[in-house]
Amino acid sequence: MAGTLPAPLQETPSWGIEPVPERLRVLGTLDTTLLWTNLGISLLVLVLPAYFDLPLSTALAATLVGAVIGNAMLAVAGLIGADARVPTMVLQRAPLGRRGSYLATALNILQCLGWAVFELVVIATAAGLLCDKLFGFEAVWFWKLLFGGVAAVLALLGPVGFVRRFVRKFAIWAVVASVIYLAWWILDGADLHAIWSQGGHHGSFWLAVDTVVAVTVSWAPLVADYTRFSRDRRSAFVGVGVGYLLPTLFQFGFGSILVLSRGVDPNHPELILTAIAGGGAAAALALLALTVDETDEAFANVYSSAVSTQNLVPRVSQRLLIVGASILATAGALAIDMRSYQRFLLLLGAVFVPLLGVLVADWLLRGMHYTRADVFDGPAVRPGCIAAWLVGFFVYEWLYQPTDLGFWSRWLGELWTPKYQIGASIPSFVVAFLLTAAAVWLGSARAAARARREPLPGRR
Repeated sequence: MAGTLPAPLQETPSWGIEPVPERLRVLGTLDTTLLWTNLGISLLVLVLPAYFDLPLSTALAATLVGAVIGNAMLAVAGLIGADARVPTMVLQRAPLGRRGSYLATALNILQCLGWAVFELVVIATAAGLLCDKLFGFEAVWFWKLLFGGVAAVLALLGPVGFVRRFVRKFAIWAVVASVIYLAWWILDGADLHAIWSQGGHHGSFWLAVDTVVAVTVSWAPLVADYTRFSRDRRSAFVGVGVGYLLPTLFQFGFGSILVLSRGVDPNHPELILTAIAGGGAAAALALLALTVDETDEAFANVYSSAVSTQNLVPRVSQRLLIVGASILATAGALAIDMRSYQRFLLLLGAVFVPLLGVLVADWLLRGMHYTRADVFDGPAVRPGCIAAWLVGFFVYEWLYQPTDLGFWSRWLGELWTPKYQIGASIPSFVVAFLLTAAAVWLGSARAAARARREPLPGRR
């Protein structure tokens, strides 16, 4: 019980896949907002507007549209997590079935580990540059090992302990410092009038919107891992929606100015750190703040990797899984360098945007409430909802038309596509939502028909 745990962990015992009890639902609106504001700030996102190839006015408009759509989706997912009080991948048992949720779980574990690797590379690069500035050597490999261990320690605290012991005391101040410095650094020397009227761009407005949505919705498979500890559904909805919206607007808005004024290479986002390090003492402090600020995302991906894995192996110790996830992420960070990842993000969008449509439709048709029985006592597989998810994935890929997936890309290229680009996120979400609603309605109608045909007890 909580009273028998060591003092640092009494607030947040390791909680598995069962619904979180009321005594642990302690994260209010402010706590949730601070958590998601911290999770939203990332140098990886700051360089994404380089992929847009849009004039500044259009890039800002795409940022606003994508941020509103993506954060609305993420906030609803957080609300559903607070309602059911279970991790996101366990929550997927309700619409997909107990075993049907395993595919989504495996994909989520892969994306969490992938993001953790990216974050550790960025953190270690920032720490190495700061060390080089102060002491004359980088030792990036050492910082990857160190911060892989730090991510594990923070994940062992759990969400409540992380917010109370790290976010409130340290990380929020790092966010404030890094945002102020980054805003000044980006605007310093940028000719806003020139880049506002700059021509020669050939990007797609809706592809830019999809990129913003994909970044945001990439958190949807993790969000309930944290909002299950929220006090109520309102705290989760407002905290997630507002908390993540603010950094989304900042990063894509200021990121658009950054890439248009300084020619940032999106394939090497870590080079931003090198540019920041070119200053004096203020730059060193900014690097320190950025290093602290990035640590929370490594925590989140390590923690959610472990919690998601528990949907597959619920009896395995969560702490053991956290340690294992941190080791895998650290090994990945040591083995690879940063590469282009817009395709990675859009593939995540293709998978998780329609999956969110399935979840929302099923939850709404169950009266906007999931009981424990809905999650743990349902059928092994719900084919209709799984089919809706797969069709939504196909619609996303069909509208996006990827060019780097071999046979899949060639086959999609031979299909008819709309004359005008309409984006992929909203259509795939809507298609998955409507097909899930139809599947749930048909299932309910069949169940009602069977009930009418069966004689009541005591009657012939």
